[in-house]
Amino acid sequence: QVQLVETGGGLVQPGGALALSCAASGYFHTISYMAWYRQAPGKTREMVARATVTGAGTQAQYSDSVKGRFTVSRDIFKNTLSLQMSNLRPEDTATYFCSGGFYYSRPGLQDRYVEVWGQGTLVTVAS
Repeated sequence: QVQLVETGGGLVQPGGALALSCAASGYFHTISYMAWYRQAPGKTREMVARATVTGAGTQAQYSDSVKGRFTVSRDIFKNTLSLQMSNLRPEDTATYFCSGGFYYSRPGLQDRYVEVWGQGTLVTVAS
């Protein structure tokens, strides 16, 4: 019912900038949250940023390691979550994954909730 696809990964020099995008598609009607995680070689997966939408606007949470350098934003019309990365460091090198929680409907049934992960996109920060 729901699929996530990440794009935008690649090679960037230290101090540079890169933007990632996560596109959600399917038959869901409500997004509970969307988030970015990353996993570096030999490391466990960690949360980078999480975004929710309230009546007051988008509320974002960031890991300490990326605060002030990364910014997450949602495009409601396109059902996408973007991650703007700046002042990149070699330790930012990782596969970045998009995740989200979605509600969807089926005839004659209660709404269902599913959490979905994308395939990931590789970001390499090196000179």
